[in-house]
This record gives sequence, C-alpha cells and structure tokens, in this order.
Amino acid sequence: MKKIIIKILKYIFYFFIFIGILILSINGFVMGITKSKILEREEITSLNEVDAILVLGAGVRGKSPSPMLEDRILEAVSLYKEGIAPKMIMSGDHGTKYYDEVNVMKNFAKEKGVPSEHIFMDHAGFSSYDSIYRAKEIFGVKKVVIVTQKYHLYRALYIAKKLGIEAFGVASDPRKYVGQIKREVREILARNKDFFKCIIKPESERLGDAIPISSSGDITNG
Repeated sequence: MKKIIIKILKYIFYFFIFIGILILSINGFVMGITKSKILEREEITSLNEVDAILVLGAGVRGKSPSPMLEDRILEAVSLYKEGIAPKMIMSGDHGTKYYDEVNVMKNFAKEKGVPSEHIFMDHAGFSSYDSIYRAKEIFGVKKVVIVTQKYHLYRALYIAKKLGIEAFGVASDPRKYVGQIKREVREILARNKDFFKCIIKPESERLGDAIPISSSGDITNG
C-alpha cells in the first residue's frame, strides 16, 4: 500500500512539473513572438496610416484614473499630438452606472487637449481580449498602436496578431507601481489564458453596431 501511495505521489509531482513547464513555455513563446512589436518613441514616429491609438483600461478612483491608467493616457495623448494617429480609443469597463472607466479616460484626455470628436469610448472593454476584438469588429481598426505598461503589452500584441490586426506597442512605464511583482506573476497566467483563447477566438461578450473609426468619437458618448 505504501509503495502505491509513493507511486501516486510521484505521478502527481511529475504532473505539476509538466504543467509548470507548459505554463512557462507558453509565457516565453507569447513574449518572444511579440517583443519586436514593442517600439521606442523614435521608432514609432516612422509608422504611417495608423487608424487609432488604443488605450487599455486599468482602474479608476472616482473621477480620476489610477496611476497606471493616468500614465497610459498621458503617453497616448503625447503620441496623438505627435501625429501618430488621428483618433484614440479608450477601452475599459463601463458595465454598470456605478463604475465607469471610459468616461474618466476620455475626460482626462480632453483636459490634456485632445478634441472630444477624436476620442472614441469602448464601454465594453472588460478584458484585453474584448478591447482588441472590439477595436477590430466594432471600430474597424486595421492598424493600431496599443498603449499600456510593458509587462501587459506582450499579451495585448499577441491577441492583436492572432485576431488579424497590425499592431505595435508603446510602453508607458515612467514610474514604479505598488504591487507590480504580483501583477507580473498574474500576467504569466493571463498570457496562458489568452494563448488558448486565441485558438478558439470566441466573440466578445458584447458586440453591438459598428462604429467606424472614421466617424466622430462623440457617437460613443454616454
């Protein structure tokens, strides 16, 4: 009986070793295949015919963006003012009237000088996958610059690649963030999750009518 238990424990141990190797291998693959798409500022200026700058949500505090989100928006506004793209998409969680990332994001960008009609809001960007899926299917984006922190860019760019969007990333990491080690660990699992999700390619949770990026962003106000 003791030998059987030891044998079972060995198999369990080997199983977890296999799972660990698989998780780390997928993580490495996702990062490796997308790292060349993360560009420095001097490289991003050489791009042309970019449809939009996509800013991924990262939490708000009342009517103010979180530090991470603030840095994403500031970077995106700077890119917009440099003429990298004529439009911006603020994609985040506005699932209830009590929590609204996208209006906070748009208002912050407007305060920094971006015209309202150039800022689109994606009210159903509940995940990175949703945000990028909807950028293509709702807003008709074909070429995009994604702005988020570098650790998050690998996954976002991988999703875009698998969904058929030509995407480039600009990292917004001007400071250190509390709890970043925990985020980095969670992101390894998130990369694995979206690796498999991109094989299945499910529709976004909420789609709705098309809103061409060539129109006015004020159509999305609400």
